[in-house]
Amino acid sequence: MSQAVDLGGLGDRTPRGIAGAFSRAIRAGDLAPGDRLPTVRVLAADLGVSPATVSAAWQALRRTGLVVSRGRSGTFVRDTPTPWLSPRQRGLVGAGRDGLRLDLSRGTPDPRLLPSLGPALRRVSERAGTLAYQDEPVLPALREVLRASWPYDAESITVVDGATDGIARTLEQVVSYGDRVVLESPGFPPFFDLVEVLGGEVVPVELDAHGVRPDALREALRTEPVAVVLQPRAHNPTGVAMGAERAEELVSVLTRAATATGRMPWVLEDDHSAGISAAPAVTLGTRLPDRVVHVRSYSKSHGPDLRIAALSGPAELIDAVVARRMLGPAWTSRMLQTILLDLLTSAAAMDEVAEARRQYFARQRTVVEQLARHGLALAPPDGINLWLEVADERAALLHLAASGIRAAGGTAFWAGGADGTAGAPYLRLTTGLVAAADAPDVAAALAAATRAR
Repeated sequence: MSQAVDLGGLGDRTPRGIAGAFSRAIRAGDLAPGDRLPTVRVLAADLGVSPATVSAAWQALRRTGLVVSRGRSGTFVRDTPTPWLSPRQRGLVGAGRDGLRLDLSRGTPDPRLLPSLGPALRRVSERAGTLAYQDEPVLPALREVLRASWPYDAESITVVDGATDGIARTLEQVVSYGDRVVLESPGFPPFFDLVEVLGGEVVPVELDAHGVRPDALREALRTEPVAVVLQPRAHNPTGVAMGAERAEELVSVLTRAATATGRMPWVLEDDHSAGISAAPAVTLGTRLPDRVVHVRSYSKSHGPDLRIAALSGPAELIDAVVARRMLGPAWTSRMLQTILLDLLTSAAAMDEVAEARRQYFARQRTVVEQLARHGLALAPPDGINLWLEVADERAALLHLAASGIRAAGGTAFWAGGADGTAGAPYLRLTTGLVAAADAPDVAAALAAATRAR
């Protein structure tokens, strides 16, 4: 597509100049949505610059959201700009549901498996509270319920607006420009964006079937990061759950590194699917309570629009998070807190969440069993997502779309996904949405998509 962009008179051949030329071409319509940009090597040869220069230009365009990387398929002009989303999140959003019978791209729970809010809403006071703005941000009764179910004895607990909000507000307190943060790769795309927005540097660590690999964490700690972010169970996107033995191994790695350097990083645990995970609760907080921040979300188990998660950690850090929130939203709606309290103490709601957990467990195993019939051997994932390796990401997405199924491309889930250095081609599929009756057809489509080129 380089012929569609006038580069002959390009004087500024820096990354900024190259990115500017292509940006103007996209806005002028010379490059249309879906057009493929020239490869790094081809354009570098045409302009007489290094491949690193063109790669930096492409990265700048990706950060603006004008283009998107599709792994080995190349870099393309984005189809539907959504400026309120970060670059990696834009790569996960489809253009619509026209012609689709099943959208497995979103990573959201099945609305039919969420507990009914009607009884809780009826029990909430008919008149809004008139508490002072400076009152304690957490309902005392809710705090007691949270403490009773918490996986370790945390010094302080507060409530925030969802798991990502909790991780973001904690990172804002501990990350300064140039600091390094260890993130799982593959991992949750907004975390990569968060670290970059804060001016930090992502240090990726690989996973195996039991979570973050101890040897990968040991190597990452050599960079002296200020924080390590983990998903202890229902890992997004892989569905991996960390066991107690692996948690002990990671604690040992962290402790030895701290002894050698005199610095222990903060450990942020994102337990985003606590209520629907079939795996036991595991935390490094039992051994490192002074350095662990544990976040438990109720979005996937009780309702995404409740926007509530609980956040625990040392009082000094939690107090700093609360103080910063007082200069913004101040607190999470006490009305919503009252609803959550009702759901966490209502026998009917607890039964509904338990049934959802059982349903997701059964659905994931049914899909995996059906995939095995097509020669694909996978371990049943925890939570609602499945991480499926494919021969070609773009071809697999197109093949599934032709079958009426939408998936999320794996590129955004790799630490280098925003600059085109993603890992092997994968798809993330929210197979927790697949009912047993649909599993054979869905598995057949997925198996065929893994071979598409």
